[in-house]
Amino acid sequence: MENSKPATTLNQFESMLVDRIRSGSNKYYLALVISGLIMLAGAVAGLQATVWGHHDYYNVTREVPWGILIASYVFFVVTSTGLCLVSSIGHVFGNETFMPIAKRSVYLSIVTILAGFFVISAEIKVPIKMMLYNVISPNLSSNIWWMGTLYGIYLVLMLFEFLFLNINKHKLAVACGFSGSVAGIAAHSNLGAVFGLLNGREFWHGPFMPIYFIASAMMTGCAVIIFFHIVAQRVNGEPIDFPMARALDATRKVGILLICVILFFTTWKMLAGYAGQPGGKYEAVMALISGSYSINFWVFEMGLAMCIPLVLFMISKGKSRGMMLLASTLMIIGIFIMRYDLVIVGEVMPVYHELGVVGSTELISYIPSFHEILITAAGFGMVAFLFLLGEKVFDGHKTESH
Repeated sequence: MENSKPATTLNQFESMLVDRIRSGSNKYYLALVISGLIMLAGAVAGLQATVWGHHDYYNVTREVPWGILIASYVFFVVTSTGLCLVSSIGHVFGNETFMPIAKRSVYLSIVTILAGFFVISAEIKVPIKMMLYNVISPNLSSNIWWMGTLYGIYLVLMLFEFLFLNINKHKLAVACGFSGSVAGIAAHSNLGAVFGLLNGREFWHGPFMPIYFIASAMMTGCAVIIFFHIVAQRVNGEPIDFPMARALDATRKVGILLICVILFFTTWKMLAGYAGQPGGKYEAVMALISGSYSINFWVFEMGLAMCIPLVLFMISKGKSRGMMLLASTLMIIGIFIMRYDLVIVGEVMPVYHELGVVGSTELISYIPSFHEILITAAGFGMVAFLFLLGEKVFDGHKTESH
């Protein structure tokens, strides 16, 4: 008899969980299956490349060693950090307006960091060895070692924060949320340093990269919060109540500010490169302004990621859900291309260009392979799958007052 109550409680929980998952519409299950299949296909592609050799399946080379998988990893971890920082405004720093977005945003921060780890695991030849030697043979002078370690700590703290939020242990959630924000900022600024401290790549080199990464992370977090919270309302078939509407409007306003900040950064980055002497940085900037990557820059980075969403957010005034959804969707697409350009354009300019070495006067070509594209798509599929599953398992991430 003593063991009957725990068993009954467990059975009730399992029954409730099954009922929640079964409550989805046909469109919900179709989206769940499609995203799951994309994730599975990408996992198979990554495993195939790992077993048979990256050189046969990826288009990265000695000259361009970082491809779209690194860009995707940067995109997902940037998104995760941004979600953590924006959501922490509410339940960590006490701004009640942002409280309704806390649970779902923290959950999404976990999902996106997992997607980043999924993509980077396909890039690393033997990811198990990396995890093992990261512990038993740490290199404290390596930015990449610090990046992996800090993101690991960050993930653990986010998991505990989400747990405490769901069992209404607010003080513990605040402690984990604050610690997670600190770990996220440290990890993310360190990720910026991975690029900014590379003297051989002039396009990346400079002290502003860690700061830029933090600001752009929060901009991305605002877009993702607005997008998934509006989509979640449609998935769950429930109207957005006043507290949630107010939280999304506040997120919109923060997003407007951060778009302006990133526009400021981007403008001066382009001007600094354009005003410099012909060389790696100048040529890379010109490739973005008027060269091979000009469509990426003007259409996706300037247009979709910043200028068009800025106008749409301002016109919507926080009331037009459709306009806010469109703006956030365009931002996510544009920001992904922004990460891609950041990684690739920094490499396509030959290192010995300014020395006039034969064969180093033209941009290096890089086009992602089918396997690289499939693994990247699987990262997005993983986010979609876990988001959809989480909406049912966690009952729409409903919030309670503290």
